[in-house]
Amino acid sequence: MLSCSERPQMVAPVREDVTEDQLKAAGAIEAQASVEQELLPADQAPVLSKNSVVQMAKYHGPQRSGDIVMIQSEHTGAIDILSTDLESADLLGDHRKVSPPLMAPPCIWTFAKMKEFKSKLGKEKNSRLVVKRGEVVTIRVPTHPEGKRVCWEFATDDYDIGFGVYFDWTPVTSTDITVQVSDSSEDEDDDEEEEEEIEDPVPAGDVERGSRSSLRGRYGEVMPVYRRDSHRDVQAGSHDYPGEGIYLLKFDNSYSLLRNKTLYFHIYYTS
Repeated sequence: MLSCSERPQMVAPVREDVTEDQLKAAGAIEAQASVEQELLPADQAPVLSKNSVVQMAKYHGPQRSGDIVMIQSEHTGAIDILSTDLESADLLGDHRKVSPPLMAPPCIWTFAKMKEFKSKLGKEKNSRLVVKRGEVVTIRVPTHPEGKRVCWEFATDDYDIGFGVYFDWTPVTSTDITVQVSDSSEDEDDDEEEEEEIEDPVPAGDVERGSRSSLRGRYGEVMPVYRRDSHRDVQAGSHDYPGEGIYLLKFDNSYSLLRNKTLYFHIYYTS
């Protein structure tokens, strides 16, 4: 009878497709890992709990927004599902900004009582201004806590003007309406970039075709800038509040090299 120490040891069969070179390579990797482990100081030695994941999970990076990333642990087999629409996908090393939500279209119309409209606004303070050649005037209209929609009416003398509406998803700190003047669409974007260190609020576009460049960051497009026949009919419109923020009403005369435009406007909110 064989003693315990004399019992033959069971050796796992070696697969025929595993070559001697592969076995040597595996042994070398294990030996290197053992040496690196011994060289680590005691206070830096990793402590593995029962549920620790020893091997890193493998995944493929997303190709476009909306893709789903599935990460499976090789140790536990657990699967995590991540969406690339996250504002900051730190796990993937890719920081993405969430696109602003799509805006509902505005209601727009015109009416022909041009003379009466100009006569009334001509008597009111801060309802008439001159948009000089090459300039863009932006009227910033914060949402009002007592209102549910913004409304606008405007007309010009003799010539048309570009007009568009955008929305800034920023907290409202004041309900005051302010006016900003810049030499062109490009200069206006540069000014806001320097002041707030943000991306272009309204990319420069062609007022003949509309500035339909994609907006990023916290800005949304209600209606693009187009040339409007505001010298023939009063241009009017409204838009329901999408939330708290600031409307940017842009009057664009950057395409005009010779003519200034006299603008009459009325902006208000309704509940």
